[in-house]
Amino acid sequence: MTKILGLSGSLRRASFNSGLLRAAAQLAPDGVEIVIGSIAGVPLYDGDDEAANGTPAAVARLNEQLAEADGLLLVSPEYNNGVPGVFKNAIDWMSRGEGLKLFKGKPVAVTGASPGNFGTTLAQTHWLPVLRTLNTRPCWEGRLMVSRAGDLFDAEGNLTDAATRKRLADFVAGFAASIG
Repeated sequence: MTKILGLSGSLRRASFNSGLLRAAAQLAPDGVEIVIGSIAGVPLYDGDDEAANGTPAAVARLNEQLAEADGLLLVSPEYNNGVPGVFKNAIDWMSRGEGLKLFKGKPVAVTGASPGNFGTTLAQTHWLPVLRTLNTRPCWEGRLMVSRAGDLFDAEGNLTDAATRKRLADFVAGFAASIG
């Protein structure tokens, strides 16, 4: 069984990106499990707080999930042509201290959904220097950018578009195959 930790970079209840991640978990091929983690509850990074209180419970849980995973799937919104601060903050926390070792050599794929026309192209590119710095193994097998998400998801943030679900299933299968 290939286990992939999936993280959505959005905290919004009916987020397109959280819906994309849920659909990815549903569409994962046989022999692949996508475990959905959560960045909710990760506080803003504060070195003084870390020194006084250690790693927050939400971060420790994410690191446990990452340690158990064969790969990492980042489902990233795009805010102001880049990575959302809340998502980057969670990865920064996770990579502190011993957490940094969990990223080394870890296969990582990035995707995302946007109501705009470019489907998180710039955010996905913005992740590359971060992934390089963490010594991950980015998946170069293809990209999935979901544009005009408002037409593809229902009011609860569920991916309803059949063509996009097919593209997502192919993307997840390709990423999973690249892990082996």
